[in-house]
Amino acid sequence: MGHTLAKVKLYNPSDQSKTLDLDLVVDTGSAYTWVKRARLSNLGLKPTGRRVFRTIEGKLIEREIGEAVIECEGERATTIVVFAEEGDVEVLGVYALEGLGLEVDPTTKELRKSEAILAL
Repeated sequence: MGHTLAKVKLYNPSDQSKTLDLDLVVDTGSAYTWVKRARLSNLGLKPTGRRVFRTIEGKLIEREIGEAVIECEGERATTIVVFAEEGDVEVLGVYALEGLGLEVDPTTKELRKSEAILAL
């Protein structure tokens, strides 16, 4: 079974002339999008808080988070990004996917626009 890859562009919400192009693995098991701290810092992003996460191994880890504008498949949204540390994988998470109105097609494993977004 292969991975779903997404071409995304991150923007600094305070200065959208600062951008970062990334190829990220789509991880529907991850709530947030994870990007290496150095990349986010180079984009001029600053952490706005910290969150505790449970890894796939069940271990609790704490990471800083911030906000960025994300673009993928012609859609744009503001999303939460995790400042990934050494050993963390960079992924596109569900929070960003839902904000963008995108989903993974279960048959083709490719990203597609959601038919509809849940309202209730």
